[in-house]
Order: sequence, then structure tokens, then C-alpha cells
Amino acid sequence: MIRYILQRVGQSVVTIWGISIVVFMLAHFSGDPLLLLVPPEATKAEVEQIRISYGLDKSLPEQYLTFMRGVVRGDFGTSLRFDEPTLPLVLDRIPASLKLAVAAMALSLGFGITVGVLSASKPGGLVDRFGKVFAMLGQSVPVFWLGIMLILVFAVRLRWFPTSGEGGLKHLVLPAITLGWYSTSAMTRITRSAMLDVLDADYIRLAQIKGLHPFTIITKHALRNAAIPIVTLASLQFIALINGAVVTETIFAWPGMGRLTVDAVFARDFPLVQTAVFVASVLFVITNLGVDLLYGVLNPRISYA
Repeated sequence: MIRYILQRVGQSVVTIWGISIVVFMLAHFSGDPLLLLVPPEATKAEVEQIRISYGLDKSLPEQYLTFMRGVVRGDFGTSLRFDEPTLPLVLDRIPASLKLAVAAMALSLGFGITVGVLSASKPGGLVDRFGKVFAMLGQSVPVFWLGIMLILVFAVRLRWFPTSGEGGLKHLVLPAITLGWYSTSAMTRITRSAMLDVLDADYIRLAQIKGLHPFTIITKHALRNAAIPIVTLASLQFIALINGAVVTETIFAWPGMGRLTVDAVFARDFPLVQTAVFVASVLFVITNLGVDLLYGVLNPRISYA
């Protein structure tokens, strides 16, 4: 077990390192950030002085080594746009992104698993037909269109919810539905498929012959054995909800990490982009490692040897 964990941690470190190289190179290929920072009337001497102060006069390998040395010390550099340390800027936005992602994930798990289980319990029934239509719509409707429609109907016309911003529970409803729509449809499909495979197993038939209550059979026997693909999808979707909420956060002016990253990309703020991607990569890797270890708890037959 310890050996497996060490191997996975080593693979995770290599993955994060590779991602940091790719992001660093792509960010620097987008153009010179000083063109967006200095005023038009600045002289060449002033521009060169600013370039030296931010370390942009060095070669790309030297800049990357400087960045990685700072990462080891916990110093991710200074934002070119805000002139502040980048790590606090990113960490300040994580709670808002987590809040939105948790709400969307709760919708995905609660609604998606429920509909998926009911669909598998009675294939061809009313709930099953509804689940198929919902899954198809959920994976085909664009997120930006859904968010705009929700704002027009429930915020502008009906005035049930605010149009944008972060606040109370009402501010969270429309962004959570928009962000969790695709994830909920995917969760419905994977739950239905996994439950159909499990419900045909011999031990389920034996439990039915024993006269166990259908609810007990589904919750205690079937759902637990179908949990591995569900947990895998849930973990991947949760990280996707945190890191991929760019469109939703932009539409609803949600002050999360995704919106900060997009603003940094447009401003060519290299240090801030690198820090945001680095933090997102760490979150993704840690979640995957936790899910790998959780497999052994859900199914004792899985061995880490």
C-alpha cells in the first residue's frame, strides 16, 4: 500500500511538472505583456527598466527556472496586472469556485444518481424515458445558452433570482444549475448503465429470492457494487466543475478562479496564469489519488500490490 502511494505521488509530481512547462511556454508565445502594462507615451528606456524589474529580459529557460525555484519556496511570483503576489490572488478565489462546484456537484449526485437508479430499476418506464431525454438534452445544450436562458426567464422576467454576483443562496441557484447541467446528465447515464450491469448479477437474484425489500437490494447490494464507475466520474466531474467553470463564472460574474484565469490570459499575466494552472493541477492530482485509494474501500477485492 505504501509503495503504491509513493509511486502515485511520484507520477503526480511528474505530471504537474510537465503541465507547468507546457503552460509556461504557451503563455509566453501569446505576446509581450509589457505592451498592455506600459502607457503609449513610455520611452524605450522606461519599458526596458520595467522589463528588467519583472525578469522578462531573461531567456525562457532562465525565467522558467526562476519560477520553479520560487514554487519550491512557496513564492509563485508577482502578478503583472495587480502588482501583488499571485498565490494569494488565486487562493482568495478558490472558496468561491469551491462553493459553486459543491452546489453543482450536489445537484449532479442527488438528481443524477436518483434518476439513474430509478431508470435502471424499471427499464422502459416513465422515469427511464425521462432520464434518456434529460441525458440527451444535458449533453447537447451549450452551457452559455442555458445560462443566458435561465437569466432571461428566472431573473429578468420572473425576478425569482438575481442576475449575477455572489451572495446568498439565491445567487447560487442559477449558476449551480448551469454548471451542473452537463455533469448531472452524465451522472444519470453512468448510474443507469452501472446499475443495469449489477442488477443482472446472480447475487441480486439471490437477494430477490430471499425476499429482501427492493429498497434494501438496491441501496445495500446493487448501488455499492455499482459505485466504482460512479465515484470515478464524480471525482473527474468535480475537478472539471472547479477548473472548467470559466463560462459559467463569466456569464454570472461569479468571482471564482476560472474567471480570474481568463482575465489573466487576456492580460498576458504570465505569473498569474502559471500559478492558477499549477494550483488547479495540484487539486486534480490530489483528487485522483484520493479516488484511487477509495477504490479499495468500496471494493475489498481490489489490490494495490
